[in-house]
Amino acid sequence: MEPSPTRTIVEALTRAIVEHRLQPGTKLAEQKLADHFGVSRTLVRQALFQLAQKHLVKMEPARGAFVAVPSVAEARQVFQVRRLLEAEMVRQFVRSVTHAKIRALREHMAQEKAALGDASERQQLLGDFHVRIAELADNAVLAQILRDLVSRSSLITLMYQRDSFAAHSQEEHVELVKALAAKDEKRAVKLMDEHLQHVEESLAFDRAVPTHDISLALA
Repeated sequence: MEPSPTRTIVEALTRAIVEHRLQPGTKLAEQKLADHFGVSRTLVRQALFQLAQKHLVKMEPARGAFVAVPSVAEARQVFQVRRLLEAEMVRQFVRSVTHAKIRALREHMAQEKAALGDASERQQLLGDFHVRIAELADNAVLAQILRDLVSRSSLITLMYQRDSFAAHSQEEHVELVKALAAKDEKRAVKLMDEHLQHVEESLAFDRAVPTHDISLALA
């Protein structure tokens, strides 16, 4: 089944934001997007409204839509919520762990390692790792909530994260999977909490953020 035009736009813009091709504060001109996707401005407006509900886009009266610029307070709150949710997610995973699930996570980590030279793909895979755990824990609702939180986290890391952190993040995923494979619930929860704290600690909140042209970002 073909996705609707609105969903296509939502997914394309989300991908561009998550993969750091669209910068925070970038204006999302409706006509430019309509021309790019070959659709009406009404469909573009619907897509932008959906992205605003996910906090990836900010709609400003009389000015239009812009890629969201999360504040420091929002960034900290997003990671606080993630630590709460993902601790329980790890517990659920350990209670239903199988060799096949561990193999799926290890295959994902192999992709992460292979992508360390590609910043956009690497960022996507590092975030998807967390969603993958929720999916393998057989909790579709948690996976959807986490997918939205990971997207917001990607926007936050785009603004604030130091470039050198990605390799450390991938290494921490390796240690976490070892604990999951061993069914060591206490250690796995501890490692996940520490991992998310390290991600937050890697954020430099005084970092200047560049802007990119939307046409280049969606090319």
